Amino acid sequence: MELEIPQRLDWLRRVPAGREWLAVLPERLAACVDRWSLRLGPAYPGAFVSLALAADLPDGTPAVLKLQYPDWDSEHEAAALARWDGDGAVRLLAHEPAWRALLIERCVPGEPLSHRPPEEALGVVVDLLPRLWRPAGAPFTSLAEEAAGWVERLPGNWERAGRPYERRLLDAARDLLTGLAPTQGEQVLVNQDLHAGNVLRAGREPWLVIDPKPLVGEREFSVVPMVRGAELGHSPAAVRHRLDRLTAELGLDRERVRGWAIGQTLAWSIGEGQVFPQQVEVVRWLLGDD
Repeated sequence: MELEIPQRLDWLRRVPAGREWLAVLPERLAACVDRWSLRLGPAYPGAFVSLALAADLPDGTPAVLKLQYPDWDSEHEAAALARWDGDGAVRLLAHEPAWRALLIERCVPGEPLSHRPPEEALGVVVDLLPRLWRPAGAPFTSLAEEAAGWVERLPGNWERAGRPYERRLLDAARDLLTGLAPTQGEQVLVNQDLHAGNVLRAGREPWLVIDPKPLVGEREFSVVPMVRGAELGHSPAAVRHRLDRLTAELGLDRERVRGWAIGQTLAWSIGEGQVFPQQVEVVRWLLGDD
């Protein structure tokens, strides 16, 4: 099957595991088409760590076929979608774990929440999040375990990237993560990538969450991607306003949200040999530098 790889997936050609995955994609894609009798449409160009294509089921139902690069962040995406069962998130229609293949509900018209005015978008998230805070355990990774990994990897990533930011940011992030992880509140299903580009306008509900990277942790962690995300504005004032509004309206501990945001944002500021300067800026702003 002829397959055109979206440009945003080109980074995978630079790593051995990525090249291996790209090599088997056509075979897996053909197997999915055969398994579920799909009629495929174009690939979505915005995906960064998966191949997602529009698809139609035999009865004409619109869907999305998603073939995941086998990273650990998205390992339990299907389980999270199944746990939510369409309540505030897209429905999981089918899943083949061996291929890391998901067939999911397609959001129509599919406008991302990032296209809406910031205050409207924040209101949508305030309404959605309490519905997603489900009790959860296995198979999801705990936030405490994930945070321990960030603490362990941060210094090495910083050194390998050429020390792209001040040591004090590294020290602050590690101290905060070390203190927050063992003192969490009630554990629920949280999504470490719930930014405004991952909420789409739909027909079944006005807005649905896509592309979860699930963990089990306290509620305060769940708003971190919205606080740091540039989709609704990238400035000290915009970041702090999102922090203030989300914590106030959702009844969250502001300082714990701020601490998680500093820790995870810095941990995610270096990846696959790239440094993301906007993430580092957010950390500085949350630490009071502007």
